[in-house]
Amino acid sequence: MREAAPHATWVSPDHLHLTLKFLGEQPDDVATTLSDALTPVAAACPRLTLRLRGLGAFPNSRAPRVVWLGVEPQPPLELLHHGLESTCARLGYEVDGRAFRPHVTLARVRERLTPAGARSLAVAAREVKLSAAAAVRSLDVMASHLTSKGPEYTVVSALALGGGDR
Repeated sequence: MREAAPHATWVSPDHLHLTLKFLGEQPDDVATTLSDALTPVAAACPRLTLRLRGLGAFPNSRAPRVVWLGVEPQPPLELLHHGLESTCARLGYEVDGRAFRPHVTLARVRERLTPAGARSLAVAAREVKLSAAAAVRSLDVMASHLTSKGPEYTVVSALALGGGDR
């Protein structure tokens, strides 16, 4: 796929993650408030095994801006997302009105691809046969800082799912 979209910015393997909510730039003290408010949300959700399969693009394969790996929806994940959105709304954050489409971002396409380039990427995506699982034990409150080499992510707090140990 990298050959099909050589100008895309591919996410390094150690930065792959599932974002449940992105809040943008926030003051440093927000992390503690979020962690305290989200602890019961995480405790109410059982530990998860996410099923990963299927590749796609947002907004679509004809004009890809984001290349993603699909995460199969499942009720506990949907409830975790809903609990997070509801808690953030109570804290004054805007609710994301878009449908929740769990995914892992693999690449960002900064410059619009030609129709041939978009087709090449779509064909390459269809040729990838991936089916994997990932165990999830915590809801992590993350901070990201942009650097000249790209984003750096830091786990601010790891909130145990199911109320157990992380």
